[in-house]
Amino acid sequence: MNDLEMFREELAHCDDKLLDALMERYTIIEKIMVYKEQYGMPILQPAQEEKQKRQMLKKLHSNKHREEIYDVFESIMRNSKKIQARKLFDYNIVLIGFMGAGKSTISDYLSAMFAMDVVEMDQVIAEREEMSISDIFETYGEEYFRTRETELLIEMQARQNVIVSCGGGVAMRERNVEEMKKNGRVVLLKAAPETILNRVKDSDERPLLNGHKNVEYIENLMEARRDKYEAAADIIVHTDNKTVLQICEELIQKLLEMDGEYV
Repeated sequence: MNDLEMFREELAHCDDKLLDALMERYTIIEKIMVYKEQYGMPILQPAQEEKQKRQMLKKLHSNKHREEIYDVFESIMRNSKKIQARKLFDYNIVLIGFMGAGKSTISDYLSAMFAMDVVEMDQVIAEREEMSISDIFETYGEEYFRTRETELLIEMQARQNVIVSCGGGVAMRERNVEEMKKNGRVVLLKAAPETILNRVKDSDERPLLNGHKNVEYIENLMEARRDKYEAAADIIVHTDNKTVLQICEELIQKLLEMDGEYV
């Protein structure tokens, strides 16, 4: 056997060890999820994730291949998150609520924690129409926009394990509620009018608030939508005076309770 053949055998042996380690790692991930559910522990533990990264970077500090190894490690971590997400959610998470309730913030955080895809409905529609939401309203009218929302919700039924962040008016259409429930759990995020105003006051992409950015108008509009929002929701999460982590933990626990995972 020449040196090249020997090196190739060593490489093959190394690959076998890597595969065995990955299979073992992902099995352990599943065991951790079962343990957390069994004992009602928080699912999200970002501090533990950061600790793992620090330990790895410390170990790789002087390694000449540290960038390549870290790139592989990040991929392994993303796939670990996907395994967790598939175990927890075999459906889409559909976020509804008044504009500024926190849908985009929460969807981004859940995506980072679980490596789940996010579909921002307003953004997708704006990209497809090649114009802003305000321009769509002005050019084609609200009914046209609502129809595009319905079409996108139907499209989402072909997917799962996706976070769908809905525009503020999506749940106003009964047809939309029917479509979002066909492959999803509907989560209503709520916030006080004062909180909403503080979050949207500098945005020009809220056509229904243009010229009406005040607490009284927001409160009246929220009240007009409240019954339909609550009727559409599978669970309700209040976002005032909570961190993003606290909101997401509450959201996850309520979804698990709904599916019978927690007692």
